[in-house]
Amino acid sequence: MRMLSTPLQPLRATLFHPKHSTWTPPCSRTQTPQWTRFFHASSSCRALALAYDLHNNGGKATGAPILILHGLFGNKKNHRSISKALSRDLHRPIYAVDLRNHGESAHDKTHNYTVLAEDTEAFIEQHGLKHVTLIGHSMGAKTVMTMALRNPGRYASMIAVDNAPVDAALTSDFPKYVEGMRRVEEGRVMSHKEADEILEPYAKELAVRQFIMTNLVRPSPSEPLRFRIPVRTLTYALDDMADFPFTNPDEHTFTKPSLFIRGTRSHYITDETLPIIGRFFPRFQLTDIEAGHWVISENPVDFRKAVVEFLEEQEE
Repeated sequence: MRMLSTPLQPLRATLFHPKHSTWTPPCSRTQTPQWTRFFHASSSCRALALAYDLHNNGGKATGAPILILHGLFGNKKNHRSISKALSRDLHRPIYAVDLRNHGESAHDKTHNYTVLAEDTEAFIEQHGLKHVTLIGHSMGAKTVMTMALRNPGRYASMIAVDNAPVDAALTSDFPKYVEGMRRVEEGRVMSHKEADEILEPYAKELAVRQFIMTNLVRPSPSEPLRFRIPVRTLTYALDDMADFPFTNPDEHTFTKPSLFIRGTRSHYITDETLPIIGRFFPRFQLTDIEAGHWVISENPVDFRKAVVEFLEEQEE
């Protein structure tokens, strides 16, 4: 594990992405989910209520709360083990949250970083959480970055895992995963073995297929397996997941402590993105961990160490 503890000097480059506008489409509903009204200057719709697991070391963790957000196709259970460990290490409660269209949270046709941030902001307000540390991986990383830049005074610190605040195309793997999931549903499979065989051409690594198949559910004993995540909605959202809603760091910055963790075998945080990270997050630190994109599951020991050291440093 390699840690860069001194923030890089940011470059003074102008960023502008003409394909973006500040307009956010209104929410359209595929069902009547639970929702919470949340007001923000750029809020455009009702925020969805989010499912979560609370890890507080049997009530012994009484410090400032931590929120941890999963990546695309993930859910709160992906972070069960690391959340329990961090709660013990730091004596802080960990809220592992299912983002919209994932896990046990409600579905909606709108899926972009603005609404993901609004949902999570409403969750924090609903639970009365203060001095929150935000942790997010991949899609969750861009969500916590968006939250930090929208409301920089609300959060104590932020940890972004293997993603950067830039527009960057997703790897070609993600469209393949989506196609494989569609094939599984079309095949009306009755077993995980059948699903795995269909997925294999689209996801070569067994660990990735097992991760995808955590989303399979059976509505009733006689029915075929199906994905509990809305595959079609997330297919249409892939371009939005590659984007980042902020383009001008002269207008939005988060000046609290920030940690960016990147996998050494991943390309999502390149050296070329470090200057822009420094402009949006001028107090950022960088830690390299021997892993691919799935940093937390591939190297939980070094991830845990990096998070604990960073957060304990803030308490000194």
